[in-house]
Amino acid sequence: MWPEVIGGIAIPFVGTALGSACVFFMKKELSGKVQRALTGFAAGVMVAASIWSLLIPAMDQSEPMGRWAFVPAFIGFWLGILFLLLLDKVVPHLHMFAEKAEGPRSRAKKTTMMVLAVTLHNIPEGMAVGVVFAGFLSGSLDITVGGAMALAIGIAIQNFPEGAIISMPLHGEGKTRGKAFIGGVLSGAVEPVAAVLTVLFAGLAVPAMPYLLSFAAGAMMYVVVEELIPEMSTGEHAHAGVVMFAVGFTLMMALDVALG
Repeated sequence: MWPEVIGGIAIPFVGTALGSACVFFMKKELSGKVQRALTGFAAGVMVAASIWSLLIPAMDQSEPMGRWAFVPAFIGFWLGILFLLLLDKVVPHLHMFAEKAEGPRSRAKKTTMMVLAVTLHNIPEGMAVGVVFAGFLSGSLDITVGGAMALAIGIAIQNFPEGAIISMPLHGEGKTRGKAFIGGVLSGAVEPVAAVLTVLFAGLAVPAMPYLLSFAAGAMMYVVVEELIPEMSTGEHAHAGVVMFAVGFTLMMALDVALG
């Protein structure tokens, strides 16, 4: 079972690394329209993953509670929201298309602040993958290796454009292609770390699994609403972000049902 878990945890990170490698093959920066479309796609994947891979399993596992089966998911979801809200306040970062950084004042460079923003974004994704694989390892929950892999693959697919969105602007601002690639890769390095820590913790607290699943869902939804939706709507009016949101949502939904 562990080989599948290790491989599954690595999949999203590979997606980020491959996306970051676009800096070696593309000469121009990604246009604003393309970046908004890719951001919409990522948002769609994350919303579908939050629902099908995290919240619904959390409530299914609480079924013995009857009409109160929603309570663990409700509590866990809010804890995830509050956790990301706290990180948003204590970590200096700069969102795409934004001029003013958020969090504490910092003298860090603009590019560093952008990488920190994506790193914050990736923490809940790593936690989501970790908690689903922890559920698979426990053997006592109705989580299959296919369902866990579906989430890992879905996040890897949306990490691919994210890697490019980080590495291409870094190169455009004067970084060498190698340094821009490393910056993109490092922005995703937090995912496997968060996943491994979540697997280890969740393995010790199987009864808390519904709370952990919904916690990851809440954290991911915070990122979507606070960061991705505003970014995909920035600039002149266009439907690319909305259409790609729908593409990402339906793709993740299909993956979860087909592989789960």
